[in-house]
Amino acid sequence: MHWEVARWVVVEEARALEALAGRLGESFDRVVQAILASPGKVVLTGVGKSAHIAAKVAATLNSVGTPAVWLHATEAIHGDVGIVQSGDVVLIFSKSGETPEVRALLPVLRERGAFLVACVGNPDSFVARQAHEVIDLSVEREACPHNLTPTASTTVALAFGDALAIALMQARRFGPDQFAATHPGGTLGKRLLLRVRDIADPLLPTVPENAPLKEVLVSITAGRKGAVAVLAPDSSLLKGIITDGDIRRALERHDPSTLFALQAHHLATPSPRTIEADQKAYEALHLMQTHKISQLIVTEGGKPWGMLHFHDLIREGIQ
Repeated sequence: MHWEVARWVVVEEARALEALAGRLGESFDRVVQAILASPGKVVLTGVGKSAHIAAKVAATLNSVGTPAVWLHATEAIHGDVGIVQSGDVVLIFSKSGETPEVRALLPVLRERGAFLVACVGNPDSFVARQAHEVIDLSVEREACPHNLTPTASTTVALAFGDALAIALMQARRFGPDQFAATHPGGTLGKRLLLRVRDIADPLLPTVPENAPLKEVLVSITAGRKGAVAVLAPDSSLLKGIITDGDIRRALERHDPSTLFALQAHHLATPSPRTIEADQKAYEALHLMQTHKISQLIVTEGGKPWGMLHFHDLIREGIQ
């Protein structure tokens, strides 16, 4: 059965990961310290599947606060090695540790003053002997019936890259705020960076508290937020808020003959919930959810400035 093959693959890779966990120790610590002390960047290189691993690890490092670049070993020996500067830490991924392109690259990397880390499946290989530090990424066997397809070895290499990235992240005290700064387009980035003023409508629909019902209806319709702010006459002092729900409830409570004699202050909810324009958008969402409301009057320096609707937050992916 196909699922039996799948389970066997996962079990084999899990065994390889467990073995890796048992080997990580002082050499891993020295690599982390070398990167933290480096005045430069981390360069990750390899050939074939190892090149893809190097590219992924570089992307992960960049996302959690460690500047990194990916350098294909073949391109490196044809000019691209110029990106490597003195003080850089170069992580060389190679299962065999004997890849010709990587062997050709090593003398140049040393000449350029880089700190070399061999991330290899053979700790006795040429690449390992030439490096300053060695990370043993060996596996007992691949998760392949012919022991050929890079499977367990690539999983182990990726796991090492993740472990390195997280160790560096913690050492640099790279927290959610910093993570958001490198992921401005993601959900977390928006949650931590987006402010109320970035999405609220600054054109606040308002009526004076003595406005008749007809004026209230016109203002709510024109504002397209389902609500209107009620202000004290001839001032910007906020007195309340009227939502379309308040209008519906008024229709249920009052006789049609007296309905249009109502004024804004008869309909308004006094002392409405507000939020400052420079507060985080996710705080507005929390406020709305806590109090089961769909609109918030936005203030700036305590004065009415705009209005935020629940749908504005949903549209921006704040949740």
